[in-house]
Amino acid sequence: MKHALRSVHLRQNQGGFSLVELMVVVFIMGLLATLIIVNVAPVGERSRISKARSDIASLESALEQYSLDLYSYPSAMQGLDALSKPPAGIDVSLYRQGGYIRRIQLDPWGNPYQYQMPGARSGGRYDLFSLGADGKPGGEGPDADIGNWD
Repeated sequence: MKHALRSVHLRQNQGGFSLVELMVVVFIMGLLATLIIVNVAPVGERSRISKARSDIASLESALEQYSLDLYSYPSAMQGLDALSKPPAGIDVSLYRQGGYIRRIQLDPWGNPYQYQMPGARSGGRYDLFSLGADGKPGGEGPDADIGNWD
């Protein structure tokens, strides 16, 4: 009998968590998740901008090599495609076998890189840029164009 009473007494002292305790834990977890999201989200955007700048630098290098071989930059009509396959109307014997770049990639937001010849914004012979996060010309902050003038 004593053993049965002790067993009942122990079970009564082994209560679970109260509703208030559970709500405090859920609140703290939500607060931590919010802090993590707020601090990690901008890193993704900064990495996209950095990737776009790196891609533009690679394309600029390919354009310079093209210019050295063919004595001019691709025309606006030929565009960046001239870096991966010989455009019509050029001396193919001067064109580098295999092209100057394997393939033209899209910018980190899934839009094609823009090439304008002659360049108006860069102060150079051409403008090479990404339209940024919004995919539209111009913009400010994270939506700003990223180009060879930066």
